[in-house]
This record gives sequence, structure tokens and C-alpha cells, in this order.
Amino acid sequence: MIHASLKQLAQALAEKRISAVELSQLYLDRIAQLNPGLNAYITTDPQRTLAQARAADARLAAGTAGPLTGIPLAHKDIFCTAGWLTTCASKMLANFVSPYDAHVVEKLNAAGMVTLGKCNMDEFAMGSSNETSHFGPVKNPWDTRCVPGGSSGGSAAAVAARLAPIATGTDTGGSIRQPAALCNLTGIKPTYGVVSRYGMIAFASSLDQAGPMGRSAEDCALLLNGMAGFDARDSTSLERPAEDYTRSLAQPLAGLRIGLPQEFFAEGMDDGVRVAIEAALAEYRKLGATTVEINLPNTQLSVPAYYVLAPAEASSNLSRFDGVRYGHRAAEYSDLNDMYAKTRAEGFGAEVKRRILIGTYVLSHGYYDAYYLQAQKIRRLIARDFEEAFKHCDLIAGPTTPGVAFPFGAKSQDPVQMYLSDIYTISTNLAGLPGMSLPCGFSETADKALPVGLQLIGNYFDEARMLNAAHQYQQVTDWHSRIPGDMQ
Repeated sequence: MIHASLKQLAQALAEKRISAVELSQLYLDRIAQLNPGLNAYITTDPQRTLAQARAADARLAAGTAGPLTGIPLAHKDIFCTAGWLTTCASKMLANFVSPYDAHVVEKLNAAGMVTLGKCNMDEFAMGSSNETSHFGPVKNPWDTRCVPGGSSGGSAAAVAARLAPIATGTDTGGSIRQPAALCNLTGIKPTYGVVSRYGMIAFASSLDQAGPMGRSAEDCALLLNGMAGFDARDSTSLERPAEDYTRSLAQPLAGLRIGLPQEFFAEGMDDGVRVAIEAALAEYRKLGATTVEINLPNTQLSVPAYYVLAPAEASSNLSRFDGVRYGHRAAEYSDLNDMYAKTRAEGFGAEVKRRILIGTYVLSHGYYDAYYLQAQKIRRLIARDFEEAFKHCDLIAGPTTPGVAFPFGAKSQDPVQMYLSDIYTISTNLAGLPGMSLPCGFSETADKALPVGLQLIGNYFDEARMLNAAHQYQQVTDWHSRIPGDMQ
């Protein structure tokens, strides 16, 4: 059962070949066995999980089940989940039990899904390697000496090691797609506003977006059906008719135009990644798609623009963590200001402090115009590049990451090198476009073959077309079905 797709799990539950309780217990046992070596989960609560599973079984017995009822999933620990610890992998929130559910959690609970636990992540979603977590780094199931990618590394490792059939993640600059690529998963960041941010602890509000992480495009489409939808509590949530993201999966790719940005295929990509990407593009041509060269001339400006805008928003969003209302509070202090200072010094890790300081600096008097406003102008130029590109193609393709999973500590002392890990993914967040990563092979350039991810970028609200392209590719390849040898 641990290798079954969501559709297969739903069929097995409907035919009573397995109950939701039995299925959940299967995953709980596997978590107990393998999680100590991977550190993918921060929190599990078997009693609460099995109570949800029993409720799902009751719905199945009553004939009121939906397509996701009884299927277990893991949540990134950035989503507020009523009665569960919601830590954001930070000392600041290490003791915080959420009193309410995020909109995503609310919708998936209503669909009858069963929560297995809360997954580890980079602290407050700030990182590309899952090394900044207060609870320790997550290990990549494909090579436990290597990072799983960030910030949704716990979600990625959990699904890759079959500690969950599917998981939620969030993507601010590539934090779904990058760990999906490094762990051989499919992950999608929807168009900004398609999934509500209510109850999702904010990093950079104009960039954050939730999405699914699974083994296949079909699984991600099914979960996105359950996650997406308007929410009046989120001012950035878009009021649009409901979509079925599985509707186009079976459509042939004849006539599909795939744009290849020259900037994505320039210097900086590892040879092993390049070989896998070119092989995947050749497969798409066999499926009937055509490839055209396009330009995204401002791509090289996406990293500097992002690392002005995202820290600026983070410095504002994280000001609420002051030790007054909830979360960590310093044990000893002399007055209110001293309590603020000591609480934040103790509660935040080094990477979070770095970004708060950068953000506060670029928003300060005398630097706002020089940095923040200029970055916003660049953001507009990047969005215009995509608008022009989509006049000549239907989807854009390229690598998700410049290289494969790297060893722990390889980039942690060089923040700029770490930030460049997201060079191919950041621009879609700045433009608010949907993007996804799917497995397309393994790089043989290291001493151990490690996964490579192909990135697809769609026009606004074109998630169904992206998922169709990914699904058709996965019908003729088996990269997405591979499992780490130690996790069989």
C-alpha cells in the first residue's frame, strides 16, 4: 500500500480492502521505524490521527466519502493545525499549540483526509536546505549525507521515504519545487492567490503560496482540488470558479509549445542535470510537443530582487513574535524593551536574524527608495518578460535547480551560494505564476546517483495544462516511481 497512488488508495478504501484506521496505522508504524533516521516529522500524535481515521471510516461506511476521504497526509509545520504543535521549526514557537486550523487544513479535514503529523522545515521557511530548523536538519532519503532541499524538506523527505502518501508544502522562492527536485518528487506551486494563505504563518506575504507535494502529477492534481478555493479571510485569495485540476490529464501533447529560456541553459548548470533535462525535453518532442527558444532577460536580477523584497516582508511579518502574547519568552529581563530584545535574540536562529536585519535595513529611511522600490520595479520587469514569452509558447521548461542534493554544510557558511540554489525558481514567485517540478532522471556526476527535477512554468491559472504535460511525461517514464534503495 505504501507504493499506491491516491486514486488506488481511494479505490482500496471504497472496496473495503483496507480501512482508514489500518492505512493510517501502516504509515504510523513506518514513521516510528524510519523517522528517527530522517527527522522528517517534528510532531506526530497517533491518538489524534487514528481518531480522524475512525471518522473517515464512518463516512466511508455511510456512503458520504469523497475522493480524498481516509487518505493520510502530512502537513508542513507552517500550517496552523488546531490542537497540534505548530512550530515553524523555530524555538520561538516550539511550545505553540494552534487554537485554529489554516484554511488548507480546514478544507482537507472537511474532505476526510487524515493528518499523520507536522513536517520539519527551514525555520520560518527561510532556507534552501532544511539545515536552519531548530529541531535539526532533515536527511535526504536518497543519500542521508545530503540535504533534502528547503524549506519544505520535511514534507519532501516524508513522501520520498513513503512516510506519507502526499504532503502539503509552501513555496516563497522555490520551497516546494526545489525539495521536490532533490527528493525525486512532483511538487506544484499554484498561481498566487489560488490557495488561501489564512493560517499559514507568513514569511513574505506577496510571495508565499501553498501547494501539494506527491509522487505523481495525478496525485498533486487530486490534492490541489482539495486545497484550492476562495477564502474571504485572506485578502489575496482569488474568487474564481472551482476547477478540477485532473480534467486535462489524459489530453495528448500534440501541438504543445514548450519555451526554453536561453538564460536557464547558460553557465551554472551541472553537467549531470543538463543531460537529464535534455533527455526529458527529447521525450516531450516524442510526445508531440515542440520546443522554441525564448528569452527572459531579467532572470539574473531575480535573486537580488527577491533577497530585498522577501526579507523586507519578513522583517514586518516576524515583528509579531515578541514574547508578549504567545511563543517563547526570555526567562530573565529588566524591562519591556529588554524582554523584546532577549526573547527575539533567543527565539530566532541565525538565518532568520540575518533576513530580519536585511529587511529592516532596506525599509529604513534613506534606503527604501534605493533598494526596496528598485526591487519592486525589477519585479515588474520580470513579470513582463514572462508575459512576452507566453506569446510564443504555452509552457516554459528548464531545470528546477542548478545541481543535485549537496552534502550538509557545503553551503551553510556561504549564504550567497545557498541563495543561488533558487536561481531558476524565484522568478515565478516574483511574477505570481504557477510552477512545478517533476522527476526526470538521475545525475551520475557524484559518487551516488541523485535525482534531477524538470521545472515547468505555466501562464496564470494554467495549472491544469502543466499537470497534463507532467502526467503525460510520467505515463512514458518511470522516474517518479523510483524509491530510495534503503527505504523499500
